[in-house]
Amino acid sequence: MGESSGKGFQPTAILKVEVLNTGTELLLGNVVNTHAAYFGRALFPLGLRLARQTAVPDGAPIRDAFIEAFPRCDVLLVTGGLGPTTDDVTRELAAELLGRRLVEDDEILRAIQERCARRGFAFQERMRRQTMVPEGATVLPNAHGTAPGLYLPPFETPAARTPHLFLLPGPPRELKPVFEGHVLPRLRDLMRDAVVAECRVYRCVGIGESLVESRIGLRLSEIAGLEVGYCARPNEVDLRLIGASSVLDEVEPLVLAELGEFIISRNEESLESVVVAKLRAQRRSLAIAESCTGGLLANRITDVPGASEVFGAGWVTYANEMKTAELGVDAALIAGHGAVSEPVARQMAEGARERAGADFGLATTGIAGPGGGTGEKPVGTVFLALAERGRPTLVWREFFPTDRGTFKDLATQAALSALRKRLDLPEALR
Repeated sequence: MGESSGKGFQPTAILKVEVLNTGTELLLGNVVNTHAAYFGRALFPLGLRLARQTAVPDGAPIRDAFIEAFPRCDVLLVTGGLGPTTDDVTRELAAELLGRRLVEDDEILRAIQERCARRGFAFQERMRRQTMVPEGATVLPNAHGTAPGLYLPPFETPAARTPHLFLLPGPPRELKPVFEGHVLPRLRDLMRDAVVAECRVYRCVGIGESLVESRIGLRLSEIAGLEVGYCARPNEVDLRLIGASSVLDEVEPLVLAELGEFIISRNEESLESVVVAKLRAQRRSLAIAESCTGGLLANRITDVPGASEVFGAGWVTYANEMKTAELGVDAALIAGHGAVSEPVARQMAEGARERAGADFGLATTGIAGPGGGTGEKPVGTVFLALAERGRPTLVWREFFPTDRGTFKDLATQAALSALRKRLDLPEALR
């Protein structure tokens, strides 16, 4: 995955924003840290970009992280450590470093007691820790938990000027409402005169990151006022362009001319979302038959809202006898050619389509490994088939010599990509 910046590109943000995530559970791997992704998406429309994310365990490391971050940023978003237990020390350390006295807030105390009463819990004396507020701080109410957020505006200290400091609860279900209701409005006001850039993401399938760059990325990187970046996934790459709308409008025809055949979306839609949308628009239906992908293809389709309008049935026929019993695959074909073969993939797709009464049938059969390969059909071999009502069935072979999970991702990606291309045919050719 690579990054490059256009000559003369200047970030639109006038405030440097950092995130400090606190919590030993984040570093032990017990909890997945999703805050940076959430903050990044929420801040960009304001003209703000995250400059850094730091994660530290509970306790003394939080103090060190504060000391390092204060002189480096204009806005510091801190998550976690506002609860009632002894390892929740974010509030206390912030007050200590800022020289602020902690004062009990009667309104917070009343809100916690009322919440306990509504939920049938006894008020615990240790919950009083959550009522302590540094002098000069603004309380950011938390309707989904007992720990409110806190905002401390910048002020001069003997050592340096402090940033806009937001202390936020850690759990996402509490953090997001507090951030959206009380933090974003303050940041929006701070950025009211900023020039906001636009981000366009061209999602490409069937082309690698290096080829995208060689086709067009190097030329784009020479354009003033344009930031170019890439994000690669199995058989998929995003070309990300950031700049003024006028600059993006100017380069878009060039992007479409060079990459149009590979672009599936310009708004970060997944391949399966694009396929379901096209099926719905054309009022066509799909059935699926899987062996080596174990249901992943059907799972990707059914992850899309509205899939029930176009997807009627799917079969996971892992055993050979189930291919025959459920899909009507000729047992003699399996015996003669093997389950991983062109004729078996063909009959799987056609059997699924016919049994479901669907317009399309998609099938996968392959060798995910690590064992089971032969000289003729090594691990990573997969046959894919696309059957369509009234048209010859398309069957093709792919080779994905990788781990089982990635193999399944690539196989389903190839199957969906073929269906998308078929759906993109002019109506006269369908």
